[in-house]
Amino acid sequence: MTVAGVILAGGLATRMGGGDKGMKVVAGRRLIDHVIGRLAPQVEAMAINANGVASRWAEFGLPVLADSLPEYPGPLAGVLAGMDWAAENGFSAVISVAADTPFFPHDLVRGLQASAGPSGLCLAASPDETGRIQRQPTFGLWPVALRHDLRAALLDGLRKVVIWTERHNAGQAVFAGEADPFFNVNTPEDLQQAEDIARLLT
Repeated sequence: MTVAGVILAGGLATRMGGGDKGMKVVAGRRLIDHVIGRLAPQVEAMAINANGVASRWAEFGLPVLADSLPEYPGPLAGVLAGMDWAAENGFSAVISVAADTPFFPHDLVRGLQASAGPSGLCLAASPDETGRIQRQPTFGLWPVALRHDLRAALLDGLRKVVIWTERHNAGQAVFAGEADPFFNVNTPEDLQQAEDIARLLT
């Protein structure tokens, strides 16, 4: 399986006051720098899913993929953009990661591949503070062969990731660590918490 990575940065960041959350700084580096550094060794190519003016991401030298559907329909639209780009470039699957999640596992791709369901789909998951396993729907393995089915579902109004993945019997890969590996930065308060996690992990 040839795998490309897509960094999901297409949200509106309303709880952060707007703008690109990936440009916020944690532990002296922008969130997206952390994300690129973790993802690059795990995939054969990368792209950024983002809407608006693409040139603001030019310094990273990566393809910028806008949602192909209007009105910001959510992370599945970013996944679809990544799947279409990957198919055009000869990749068989896409790994999706969120641009505001700087601590995801260094073995994310290997774990997702090992736990993929019969369709090749897999979502990441992690235990919450009570030990309950929670799915992480912005972190997944997405075979490009399913892109037309996903497009049809989105055009039909589907927005929830897990509803679509359950239709295709997606697998689940559980990751755990000293801190939540999928902690994401949504608010200014989360930025401070991310600084605390970064100190814990160094």
